[in-house]
Amino acid sequence: MTADDLGFTPSVTAGILEAHHAGSVTATSMMVQQPGWDDAVRAARATPTLDVGLHLNVLVGAPLTSARSLTDARTGSFLPLSALVLRALSGRIDAAEVEAECTAQFAALVAAGIHPTHMDSHRHTHALPGVRGAVSRVAAAHGVWLRRPLESPALFAADAAAQLHRAVIRAAWTVSEAGAIRVRHTDHFAGIALQGGTHFDARLDLVLEQLRPGVTELMVHPGRVDDALRALDGYTWQRERELAALTSRPLRDRLARGARGITNPVVLIGFRALTA
Repeated sequence: MTADDLGFTPSVTAGILEAHHAGSVTATSMMVQQPGWDDAVRAARATPTLDVGLHLNVLVGAPLTSARSLTDARTGSFLPLSALVLRALSGRIDAAEVEAECTAQFAALVAAGIHPTHMDSHRHTHALPGVRGAVSRVAAAHGVWLRRPLESPALFAADAAAQLHRAVIRAAWTVSEAGAIRVRHTDHFAGIALQGGTHFDARLDLVLEQLRPGVTELMVHPGRVDDALRALDGYTWQRERELAALTSRPLRDRLARGARGITNPVVLIGFRALTA
């Protein structure tokens, strides 16, 4: 189970660590040079049982490189998601700049003493044309796993918002196929339909019951809320709902039952276990 956004803010990092110590989260992806960076570096170094990957960020704050095609020329900050999507669909993203920025963020983790096991991205932006190919080259160069964010439409099929979100990501992934190279990814992915907070615990239980054979990356977003998070992101109280479910006794009992093979065997692992 992968928790996104380590290092986003100190409160998000604290929540992810709580979920890890509760036994539910086995991996996390980390944002570089965000308000929670220092806390996250200390936490990652002190928690060798938690697999840490790069959560590529091309949306919040400013890049580590020039990355002109990803930024607002007036401010030097990253473009908002809607503007980034428009540039991607109109072919105005420079893949070489994306590759340089992704490489720089990966290198920042390594320089901090963290050796990433996998990669994904904030808001699934690595699915976009002009981005995916560049990110796949970085993942291949470092021999790490890359998230394939394609969730089965059979999960909560009546949820119109989830279906639309899935369809947009799948369409971007299909369009961006040209130029992308083959990299390692899990057999399945789930987590889009879990977002929103209100039904997280019930939906997570159903997802666990419906897992298909093979390896599934299960994306979650636990966290605590602080002023830094409120200033940067709209996903706030929902993180605390996810955290409550991920640290709850019912989930712990469900995972223990699955691990013993009583119902739908579920074994939680990290990315290092896949490469061992």
